[in-house]
Order: sequence, then C-alpha cells, then structure tokens
Amino acid sequence: MGKRLPEPKSLEDVARYAADRIRRTRVAKQPLRPAAWKKETTSASVMDLADLPEASVPLKEVVADCARRWFQDALKEARAGDVSMQVLVAQMYHSGYGVTKNEQKANVWITKASRYRSAVRKVSNKRPGYNASDSDSDEEKN
Repeated sequence: MGKRLPEPKSLEDVARYAADRIRRTRVAKQPLRPAAWKKETTSASVMDLADLPEASVPLKEVVADCARRWFQDALKEARAGDVSMQVLVAQMYHSGYGVTKNEQKANVWITKASRYRSAVRKVSNKRPGYNASDSDSDEEKN
C-alpha cells in the first residue's frame, strides 16, 4: 500500500506538495555508448564488412557447414543413446544431409532406434527432422 497524503490545509499546500514530488522524480539516464565510440565516427568512416575477402562466403558453403555441424552434434547424442537423435542420424545418412549418403549406416541407426520406438521404421526415409512417434498411423495420408 502507498503512503497517505498529508491532509491539506489549503490548495497552496497541495500545490507545494505536488511540486516537491515532481522535483524529486528521477530523470532517465542517457544510454551508455561503447568505450570505442567517438563522436567523429560516422557510418561512412566505418569499414564495410563486404569489402573484406574472408567475409564473402557463398551461402551454399555456409549451409553445408551448418548441416555438417548439425550432423556431428546429432551423432554425438545418438551415440550417447538418445533415440530421437538416432532417428535423426539415420534420416541424415539416408538423405545425405550433412554427411555422405550411406544406406547401410542409415539402416544400422534405424535398427538401434527401433528397439525403443516401433514407429521409427515408418520415418526412416523421411527428410531429416521428421519426428517419429508411436501415434503415427500405418495408413498413407493423401
């Protein structure tokens, strides 16, 4: 609960109290700038990253690198026994996403995962990231 206002004896007392409260309010501080920021710095004087030779990497290579790293992370988790990651690794081997396509290794990982989840065989040939669940129906959806 808040403080009670003092009972005013006159309108002047109320005005004085309000003015005093207004003076005591804090003014918002200016946002801090990085220490390296100088007033002389302008957008024209800042080096453009596109001018750097190492900054221009084709998108295809960036995506391939991300897919490889995703595969490596999934493989580590799959080896640790995570069934979802075992399914993902099998899907990645089957489709060749992030790794060289290898049907034999895909089947090995699907077999490991199917020991714990019966529905994984149905999703073994799906795109990577498609999750298997025991509630997936056996019927083909149109």
